[in-house]
Amino acid sequence: MATIAAERRAFAFLLAAAVAAFAAVGSCAPAAEPGGLPVPVPTPERPVGSPEPEIRVGLAVGAAEATLGGGYPLQVTDPSGALVAVIGAGEIWRITTPESGIRLSGRGGSVGGSEALTVLPGEAGRPVRVNGRNFRGRVELVRDRTGLTVVNRLDLESYVLGVVSAEMGRRGLSDLEALRAQAVVSRTYAMRNLRRWDAQGFDLYATVADQVYGGMGSETPEGEDAVRATRGVVLTFAGAPINAFFYSTCGGTTAEGTEVFRGADRPYLRSVSDLAGDGTAYCSLSPRFYWREEWSGESLRATLRRTLPTAAGVPASGIREVRDVRVARRTGSGRVGELVIALGTEEVKVDGPAVRAVLRPSSGDLLRSSAFSLTATGAGRRITRLVAEGGGAGHGVGFCQWGAVGRSRAGQDYQRIVSAYYPGAQLARLY
Repeated sequence: MATIAAERRAFAFLLAAAVAAFAAVGSCAPAAEPGGLPVPVPTPERPVGSPEPEIRVGLAVGAAEATLGGGYPLQVTDPSGALVAVIGAGEIWRITTPESGIRLSGRGGSVGGSEALTVLPGEAGRPVRVNGRNFRGRVELVRDRTGLTVVNRLDLESYVLGVVSAEMGRRGLSDLEALRAQAVVSRTYAMRNLRRWDAQGFDLYATVADQVYGGMGSETPEGEDAVRATRGVVLTFAGAPINAFFYSTCGGTTAEGTEVFRGADRPYLRSVSDLAGDGTAYCSLSPRFYWREEWSGESLRATLRRTLPTAAGVPASGIREVRDVRVARRTGSGRVGELVIALGTEEVKVDGPAVRAVLRPSSGDLLRSSAFSLTATGAGRRITRLVAEGGGAGHGVGFCQWGAVGRSRAGQDYQRIVSAYYPGAQLARLY
Protein backbone atom coordinates (compact mmCIF):
# COMPACT_ATOMS: atom_id res chain seq x y z
CA MET A 1 0.00 0.00 0.00
CA ALA A 2 1.12 3.51 -0.60
CA THR A 3 2.22 5.40 2.50
CA ILE A 4 -0.42 7.73 3.70
CA ALA A 5 0.58 11.12 3.08
CA ALA A 6 0.96 11.73 6.81
CA GLU A 7 4.40 10.33 7.44
CA ARG A 8 6.00 12.35 4.80
CA ARG A 9 3.77 15.34 5.54
CA ALA A 10 5.60 16.20 8.76
CA PHE A 11 8.86 16.55 6.89
CA ALA A 12 7.12 18.34 4.09
CA PHE A 13 5.67 20.90 6.43
CA LEU A 14 9.09 21.65 7.77
CA LEU A 15 10.12 22.20 4.17
CA ALA A 16 6.98 24.22 3.52
CA ALA A 17 7.81 26.48 6.45
CA ALA A 18 11.19 27.21 4.96
CA VAL A 19 9.64 27.93 1.57
CA ALA A 20 7.08 30.20 3.22
CA ALA A 21 9.85 32.15 4.91
CA PHE A 22 11.29 33.01 1.51
CA ALA A 23 7.97 33.44 -0.27
CA ALA A 24 6.09 35.12 2.54
CA VAL A 25 -0.74 20.60 6.55
CA GLY A 26 0.20 9.05 6.07
CA SER A 27 1.27 5.97 4.45
CA CYS A 28 0.25 2.59 3.94
CA ALA A 29 -3.08 3.92 3.22
CA PRO A 30 -3.55 6.70 5.56
CA ALA A 31 -1.66 9.98 5.51
CA ALA A 32 0.85 12.65 5.28
CA GLU A 33 0.62 15.39 7.72
CA PRO A 34 0.03 19.04 7.46
CA GLY A 35 2.10 19.79 10.41
CA GLY A 36 5.39 19.92 12.09
CA LEU A 37 6.98 23.04 13.47
CA PRO A 38 5.43 25.81 11.40
CA VAL A 39 2.21 27.67 11.99
CA PRO A 40 -0.18 27.48 9.03
CA VAL A 41 -0.25 30.56 6.84
CA PRO A 42 -3.48 32.48 7.52
CA THR A 43 -5.73 32.76 4.48
CA PRO A 44 -9.07 34.48 3.89
CA GLU A 45 -11.97 32.25 4.88
CA ARG A 46 -14.28 31.41 1.98
CA PRO A 47 -17.97 31.77 2.86
CA VAL A 48 -20.46 28.96 2.47
CA GLY A 49 -22.62 29.31 -0.64
CA SER A 50 -19.81 29.83 -3.13
CA PRO A 51 -19.74 28.16 -6.56
CA GLU A 52 -17.30 25.32 -7.19
CA PRO A 53 -13.91 26.97 -7.51
CA GLU A 54 -11.04 26.27 -9.83
CA ILE A 55 -7.82 25.31 -8.07
CA ARG A 56 -4.19 25.73 -9.05
CA VAL A 57 -1.87 22.89 -8.04
CA GLY A 58 1.89 23.35 -8.08
CA LEU A 59 3.31 20.25 -9.74
CA ALA A 60 6.88 21.57 -9.90
CA VAL A 61 8.77 24.70 -8.86
CA GLY A 62 12.22 25.66 -10.11
CA ALA A 63 12.46 22.58 -12.31
CA ALA A 64 15.36 22.39 -14.75
CA GLU A 65 13.13 20.88 -17.41
CA ALA A 66 9.95 18.88 -18.00
CA THR A 67 8.26 16.89 -20.77
CA LEU A 68 4.89 17.29 -22.47
CA GLY A 69 2.88 14.70 -24.33
CA GLY A 70 3.28 11.03 -24.99
CA GLY A 71 -0.47 10.44 -24.90
CA TYR A 72 -3.31 12.35 -26.55
CA PRO A 73 -2.64 15.42 -28.72
CA LEU A 74 -2.06 18.77 -27.03
CA GLN A 75 -2.23 22.44 -27.93
CA VAL A 76 0.11 25.08 -26.52
CA THR A 77 -0.88 28.76 -26.43
CA ASP A 78 0.79 31.98 -25.27
CA PRO A 79 -0.77 34.50 -22.81
CA SER A 80 -2.68 36.15 -25.65
CA GLY A 81 -4.31 32.85 -26.58
CA ALA A 82 -2.37 32.51 -29.82
CA LEU A 83 -1.45 28.96 -30.81
CA VAL A 84 2.27 28.32 -30.33
CA ALA A 85 2.57 24.60 -30.99
CA VAL A 86 0.57 21.45 -31.64
CA ILE A 87 1.90 18.27 -30.05
CA GLY A 88 0.67 15.21 -31.89
CA ALA A 89 -0.60 12.02 -30.26
CA GLY A 90 2.31 10.04 -28.86
CA GLU A 91 4.84 12.83 -29.36
CA ILE A 92 7.00 13.89 -26.42
CA TRP A 93 8.32 17.44 -26.32
CA ARG A 94 10.98 18.79 -23.96
CA ILE A 95 10.50 22.01 -21.99
CA THR A 96 13.52 24.08 -20.91
CA THR A 97 14.01 27.63 -19.64
CA PRO A 98 16.94 29.34 -21.34
CA GLU A 99 17.45 33.07 -20.83
CA SER A 100 15.17 33.85 -23.75
CA GLY A 101 12.11 32.31 -22.02
CA ILE A 102 10.38 28.94 -22.14
CA ARG A 103 11.49 26.72 -25.03
CA LEU A 104 9.62 23.71 -26.42
CA SER A 105 11.56 21.21 -28.48
CA GLY A 106 10.10 18.22 -30.26
CA ARG A 107 9.58 16.44 -33.54
CA GLY A 108 7.69 19.42 -34.86
CA GLY A 109 10.65 21.73 -34.31
CA SER A 110 11.51 24.22 -31.61
CA VAL A 111 9.62 27.29 -30.37
CA GLY A 112 10.30 29.66 -27.53
CA GLY A 113 10.54 33.16 -26.16
CA SER A 114 7.40 33.43 -24.02
CA GLU A 115 7.65 33.68 -20.22
CA ALA A 116 4.37 31.75 -19.80
CA LEU A 117 2.48 29.11 -21.78
CA THR A 118 -0.78 27.21 -21.39
CA VAL A 119 -1.17 23.56 -22.40
CA LEU A 120 -4.65 22.38 -23.36
CA PRO A 121 -6.05 19.01 -24.45
CA GLY A 122 -6.17 18.71 -28.23
CA GLU A 123 -9.50 16.89 -27.86
CA ALA A 124 -12.24 17.82 -25.39
CA GLY A 125 -12.25 15.72 -22.23
CA ARG A 126 -8.77 14.30 -22.76
CA PRO A 127 -5.95 14.66 -20.21
CA VAL A 128 -2.77 16.70 -20.40
CA ARG A 129 0.34 14.58 -19.90
CA VAL A 130 3.29 16.16 -18.08
CA ASN A 131 6.41 14.19 -17.15
CA GLY A 132 4.59 11.00 -18.12
CA ARG A 133 1.57 11.62 -15.84
CA ASN A 134 -1.96 12.51 -16.90
CA PHE A 135 -3.83 15.47 -15.43
CA ARG A 136 -7.34 16.80 -15.86
CA GLY A 137 -7.97 20.43 -16.78
CA ARG A 138 -5.08 22.39 -18.23
CA VAL A 139 -1.45 22.99 -17.38
CA GLU A 140 0.34 26.33 -17.13
CA LEU A 141 4.09 26.73 -17.60
CA VAL A 142 5.81 29.76 -16.09
CA ARG A 143 9.47 30.67 -16.16
CA ASP A 144 10.42 31.41 -12.54
CA ARG A 145 13.64 32.73 -10.99
CA THR A 146 15.36 29.36 -10.89
CA GLY A 147 13.71 27.37 -13.65
CA LEU A 148 10.22 26.19 -14.50
CA THR A 149 7.00 26.28 -12.49
CA VAL A 150 4.36 23.79 -13.65
CA VAL A 151 0.78 24.37 -12.49
CA ASN A 152 -2.28 22.17 -13.03
CA ARG A 153 -5.48 24.25 -13.11
CA LEU A 154 -8.69 22.25 -12.67
CA ASP A 155 -12.01 22.22 -10.84
CA LEU A 156 -12.02 21.37 -7.14
CA GLU A 157 -13.90 18.05 -7.38
CA SER A 158 -11.42 16.73 -9.96
CA TYR A 159 -8.60 17.79 -7.65
CA VAL A 160 -10.14 16.00 -4.66
CA LEU A 161 -10.53 12.88 -6.82
CA GLY A 162 -6.77 12.97 -7.44
CA VAL A 163 -6.09 13.35 -3.71
CA VAL A 164 -8.33 10.86 -1.90
CA SER A 165 -6.73 7.59 -2.97
CA ALA A 166 -3.26 9.16 -3.15
CA GLU A 167 -3.65 9.92 0.55
CA MET A 168 -5.51 6.79 1.65
CA GLY A 169 -4.20 4.13 -0.71
CA ARG A 170 -6.45 1.56 -2.35
CA ARG A 171 -9.31 0.62 -0.02
CA GLY A 172 -11.87 -2.14 0.11
CA LEU A 173 -15.64 -1.87 0.40
CA SER A 174 -15.49 -1.86 4.19
CA ASP A 175 -13.41 1.32 4.07
CA LEU A 176 -15.65 3.41 1.82
CA GLU A 177 -16.87 5.65 4.65
CA ALA A 178 -13.25 6.40 5.57
CA LEU A 179 -12.62 7.45 1.96
CA ARG A 180 -15.70 9.65 2.04
CA ALA A 181 -14.47 11.23 5.27
CA GLN A 182 -11.08 11.87 3.65
CA ALA A 183 -12.81 13.46 0.66
CA VAL A 184 -14.60 15.90 2.98
CA VAL A 185 -11.39 16.64 4.88
CA SER A 186 -9.32 17.14 1.71
CA ARG A 187 -11.97 19.36 0.12
CA THR A 188 -12.14 21.42 3.31
CA TYR A 189 -8.36 21.72 3.44
CA ALA A 190 -8.27 22.95 -0.14
CA MET A 191 -11.04 25.50 0.39
CA ARG A 192 -9.42 26.82 3.54
CA ASN A 193 -6.03 27.17 1.87
CA LEU A 194 -6.91 28.69 -1.49
CA ARG A 195 -4.21 31.21 -2.46
CA ARG A 196 -1.85 29.87 0.21
CA TRP A 197 1.08 29.95 -2.24
CA ASP A 198 -0.28 32.76 -4.38
CA ALA A 199 3.13 34.46 -4.54
CA GLN A 200 4.40 31.39 -6.39
CA GLY A 201 1.46 31.32 -8.78
CA PHE A 202 -0.65 28.50 -7.33
CA ASP A 203 -2.85 27.52 -4.40
CA LEU A 204 -1.46 24.21 -3.12
CA TYR A 205 1.54 21.99 -3.62
CA ALA A 206 0.90 18.52 -5.04
CA THR A 207 3.02 17.01 -2.25
CA VAL A 208 2.81 16.44 1.47
CA ALA A 209 3.62 20.12 1.90
CA ASP A 210 -0.17 20.34 1.47
CA GLN A 211 -1.91 17.17 0.25
CA VAL A 212 -0.62 14.41 -2.00
CA TYR A 213 -2.16 14.88 -5.44
CA GLY A 214 -1.36 12.35 -8.14
CA GLY A 215 -3.62 13.46 -10.97
CA MET A 216 -5.49 10.80 -12.92
CA GLY A 217 -2.92 8.14 -12.04
CA SER A 218 -4.12 8.23 -8.43
CA GLU A 219 -7.82 7.94 -9.20
CA THR A 220 -9.68 4.77 -8.19
CA PRO A 221 -13.33 3.67 -8.48
CA GLU A 222 -13.59 3.79 -4.68
CA GLY A 223 -12.18 7.30 -4.60
CA GLU A 224 -14.61 8.37 -7.31
CA ASP A 225 -17.49 7.06 -5.19
CA ALA A 226 -16.20 9.01 -2.18
CA VAL A 227 -15.96 12.26 -4.12
CA ARG A 228 -19.33 11.84 -5.83
CA ALA A 229 -21.12 10.93 -2.58
CA THR A 230 -19.79 14.02 -0.78
CA ARG A 231 -19.74 16.53 -3.63
CA GLY A 232 -19.39 20.08 -2.33
CA VAL A 233 -19.46 19.03 1.33
CA VAL A 234 -16.97 20.65 3.71
CA LEU A 235 -16.50 21.01 7.45
CA THR A 236 -17.26 24.47 8.79
CA PHE A 237 -17.13 26.46 11.99
CA ALA A 238 -18.79 29.87 12.32
CA GLY A 239 -19.75 29.61 8.66
CA ALA A 240 -16.27 29.11 7.18
CA PRO A 241 -14.19 26.04 6.29
CA ILE A 242 -12.13 24.78 9.22
CA ASN A 243 -8.39 24.17 9.51
CA ALA A 244 -8.68 20.51 8.54
CA PHE A 245 -5.43 19.07 9.86
CA PHE A 246 -4.91 15.35 9.30
CA TYR A 247 -2.22 12.70 9.63
CA SER A 248 -1.73 8.93 9.68
CA THR A 249 -2.23 7.43 13.15
CA CYS A 250 -3.13 9.05 16.49
CA GLY A 251 -2.22 6.08 18.69
CA GLY A 252 -5.48 6.18 20.67
CA THR A 253 -5.73 9.90 21.53
CA THR A 254 -5.59 12.93 19.25
CA ALA A 255 -3.58 16.01 20.17
CA GLU A 256 -4.83 19.46 21.14
CA GLY A 257 -4.25 21.87 18.27
CA THR A 258 -2.00 24.15 20.31
CA GLU A 259 0.26 21.24 21.27
CA VAL A 260 1.65 21.44 17.73
CA PHE A 261 0.51 24.69 16.10
CA ARG A 262 0.67 27.97 18.00
CA GLY A 263 -2.23 29.41 16.01
CA ALA A 264 -4.49 26.34 16.29
CA ASP A 265 -6.55 27.29 19.32
CA ARG A 266 -9.86 26.20 17.82
CA PRO A 267 -12.85 24.57 19.54
CA TYR A 268 -12.86 21.80 16.93
CA LEU A 269 -9.15 20.99 17.39
CA ARG A 270 -9.38 19.44 20.83
CA SER A 271 -7.78 16.27 22.12
CA VAL A 272 -10.27 13.41 21.85
CA SER A 273 -10.18 9.72 22.64
CA ASP A 274 -10.01 7.36 19.68
CA LEU A 275 -10.99 4.26 21.63
CA ALA A 276 -13.83 1.92 20.78
CA GLY A 277 -16.22 0.64 23.42
CA ASP A 278 -13.97 -2.30 24.20
CA GLY A 279 -11.01 -0.01 24.88
CA THR A 280 -9.25 -0.79 21.59
CA ALA A 281 -7.98 2.15 19.57
CA TYR A 282 -9.73 2.47 16.22
CA CYS A 283 -6.31 3.07 14.60
CA SER A 284 -4.73 -0.03 16.18
CA LEU A 285 -4.81 -1.74 12.76
CA SER A 286 -2.23 0.78 11.51
CA PRO A 287 1.27 -0.59 10.85
CA ARG A 288 2.47 2.54 12.66
CA PHE A 289 0.37 2.09 15.77
CA TYR A 290 3.44 0.93 17.72
CA TRP A 291 7.05 1.68 16.84
CA ARG A 292 10.53 1.49 18.32
CA GLU A 293 13.72 3.37 17.48
CA GLU A 294 17.21 2.86 18.87
CA TRP A 295 20.44 4.89 18.79
CA SER A 296 23.93 3.90 19.93
CA GLY A 297 25.90 6.57 21.76
CA GLU A 298 27.78 7.49 18.61
CA SER A 299 24.75 7.49 16.31
CA LEU A 300 22.89 9.69 18.83
CA ARG A 301 25.76 12.20 18.86
CA ALA A 302 25.88 12.16 15.06
CA THR A 303 22.12 12.74 14.86
CA LEU A 304 22.18 15.63 17.33
CA ARG A 305 25.10 17.25 15.50
CA ARG A 306 22.87 17.39 12.44
CA THR A 307 19.63 18.46 14.11
CA LEU A 308 20.37 20.63 17.16
CA PRO A 309 22.09 23.49 15.31
CA THR A 310 18.84 24.22 13.46
CA ALA A 311 16.38 23.32 16.23
CA ALA A 312 18.18 24.87 19.21
CA GLY A 313 21.03 26.97 17.85
CA VAL A 314 23.64 24.68 19.37
CA PRO A 315 26.79 24.51 17.24
CA ALA A 316 27.70 21.03 16.06
CA SER A 317 31.20 21.51 17.42
CA GLY A 318 29.77 21.80 20.93
CA ILE A 319 28.11 18.37 20.83
CA ARG A 320 30.97 16.16 22.02
CA GLU A 321 29.15 13.96 24.50
CA VAL A 322 25.54 13.33 25.46
CA ARG A 323 25.03 12.74 29.18
CA ASP A 324 21.28 12.40 29.20
CA VAL A 325 18.09 12.68 27.16
CA ARG A 326 14.87 12.83 29.16
CA VAL A 327 11.24 13.88 28.87
CA ALA A 328 10.76 16.95 31.04
CA ARG A 329 7.10 17.60 30.32
CA ARG A 330 4.13 15.96 28.63
CA THR A 331 1.12 17.55 27.00
CA GLY A 332 -2.48 16.95 27.92
CA SER A 333 -2.73 14.18 25.32
CA GLY A 334 0.38 12.44 26.71
CA ARG A 335 2.79 13.52 24.01
CA VAL A 336 6.26 14.91 24.72
CA GLY A 337 5.91 18.62 25.48
CA GLU A 338 9.55 19.26 26.30
CA LEU A 339 12.72 17.25 25.90
CA VAL A 340 15.91 17.98 27.83
CA ILE A 341 19.26 16.99 26.35
CA ALA A 342 22.31 17.20 28.62
CA LEU A 343 25.49 17.99 26.68
CA GLY A 344 28.55 18.09 28.92
CA THR A 345 27.82 20.91 31.38
CA GLU A 346 24.99 22.38 29.31
CA GLU A 347 21.33 21.37 29.10
CA VAL A 348 19.36 22.06 25.94
CA LYS A 349 15.56 22.26 26.05
CA VAL A 350 13.58 21.24 22.98
CA ASP A 351 9.89 22.14 22.72
CA GLY A 352 7.42 19.42 21.79
CA PRO A 353 6.78 20.45 18.15
CA ALA A 354 10.54 20.28 17.44
CA VAL A 355 11.19 16.95 19.17
CA ARG A 356 10.47 14.83 16.10
CA ALA A 357 12.91 16.89 14.04
CA VAL A 358 15.66 16.50 16.67
CA LEU A 359 15.42 12.78 17.49
CA ARG A 360 15.49 11.56 13.93
CA PRO A 361 15.94 7.82 13.25
CA SER A 362 18.75 6.54 11.06
CA SER A 363 16.60 7.05 7.95
CA GLY A 364 16.78 10.79 8.51
CA ASP A 365 13.00 11.11 8.52
CA LEU A 366 11.07 12.73 11.33
CA LEU A 367 10.46 10.58 14.39
CA ARG A 368 7.12 8.82 13.87
CA SER A 369 5.31 10.83 16.54
CA SER A 370 5.87 12.73 19.78
CA ALA A 371 3.99 10.10 21.80
CA PHE A 372 6.88 8.05 23.14
CA SER A 373 8.88 7.04 26.21
CA LEU A 374 12.68 6.96 26.49
CA THR A 375 15.13 4.52 28.03
CA ALA A 376 18.70 5.76 28.24
CA THR A 377 21.62 3.50 29.13
CA GLY A 378 24.37 5.39 30.94
CA ALA A 379 22.13 8.36 31.74
CA GLY A 380 23.81 10.96 33.92
CA ARG A 381 27.30 10.05 32.71
CA ARG A 382 27.52 9.29 28.99
CA ILE A 383 24.70 7.71 27.05
CA THR A 384 25.73 4.53 25.27
CA ARG A 385 22.25 3.57 24.08
CA LEU A 386 18.91 5.36 23.73
CA VAL A 387 15.61 3.62 22.97
CA ALA A 388 12.35 5.35 22.08
CA GLU A 389 9.12 3.34 22.16
CA GLY A 390 6.05 5.09 20.91
CA GLY A 391 2.69 4.99 19.25
CA GLY A 392 1.11 6.63 16.25
CA ALA A 393 2.46 8.52 13.27
CA GLY A 394 2.13 12.21 12.53
CA HIS A 395 1.42 15.33 14.54
CA GLY A 396 -1.86 14.00 15.94
CA VAL A 397 -4.07 17.07 15.43
CA GLY A 398 -7.48 16.51 13.87
CA PHE A 399 -8.36 13.66 11.52
CA CYS A 400 -6.70 10.27 12.12
CA GLN A 401 -6.66 8.40 8.81
CA TRP A 402 -6.17 4.91 10.20
CA GLY A 403 -8.72 5.68 12.91
CA ALA A 404 -11.18 6.56 10.15
CA VAL A 405 -10.52 3.18 8.54
CA GLY A 406 -11.18 1.44 11.85
CA ARG A 407 -14.37 3.41 12.40
CA SER A 408 -15.58 2.67 8.87
CA ARG A 409 -15.04 -1.05 9.46
CA ALA A 410 -16.99 -0.69 12.71
CA GLY A 411 -20.00 0.58 10.75
CA GLN A 412 -19.70 4.36 11.24
CA ASP A 413 -20.65 6.65 8.36
CA TYR A 414 -18.46 9.52 7.22
CA GLN A 415 -20.57 12.13 9.04
CA ARG A 416 -19.96 10.41 12.36
CA ILE A 417 -16.27 9.86 11.59
CA VAL A 418 -15.44 13.49 10.86
CA SER A 419 -17.50 14.74 13.81
CA ALA A 420 -15.47 12.48 16.11
CA TYR A 421 -12.19 14.12 15.06
CA TYR A 422 -13.43 17.71 14.72
CA PRO A 423 -15.90 18.10 17.63
CA GLY A 424 -18.21 21.05 17.13
CA ALA A 425 -17.55 21.45 13.41
CA GLN A 426 -20.55 21.35 11.10
CA LEU A 427 -21.00 19.76 7.69
CA ALA A 428 -22.16 22.12 4.97
CA ARG A 429 -22.60 21.85 1.21
CA LEU A 430 -20.83 24.73 -0.52
CA TYR A 431 -22.22 24.04 -3.99
